[in-house]
Amino acid sequence: MKLADTCVWIELLADTPTGRQYKGLFSAPELILVPTLVLFELRRWSLRELDEAESDRVMAATRNSHIVQLGESTALAAAALTRQHKLTALDAYATALQHQAVLVTCDAQFESLPGVEYRAKVAV
Repeated sequence: MKLADTCVWIELLADTPTGRQYKGLFSAPELILVPTLVLFELRRWSLRELDEAESDRVMAATRNSHIVQLGESTALAAAALTRQHKLTALDAYATALQHQAVLVTCDAQFESLPGVEYRAKVAV
């Protein structure tokens, strides 16, 4: 299982060179975890950048994946990881760890963490 961080979804939807690197990841949506906070961030972005109908299509596409609720244990684990690694919110990372999934991201703050598949953004 893999968990695509919000930045990966956005890069893919914006059809950036970075996003094109991740097209293969989404060929098996049943193997992708989507935390509810990623859904929130994706909806917020898509409503700002796309029309509402296209935003609805983006949300519909996530439903082919495994939606994971942010529960108490994940929230507490994310807070501990944030403190341990001195980084911003780590809900996606905590969710990936709890589900034995790999966090796939292009967010440099995760680069050195175990269980992360990081690719730097492609310079344009």
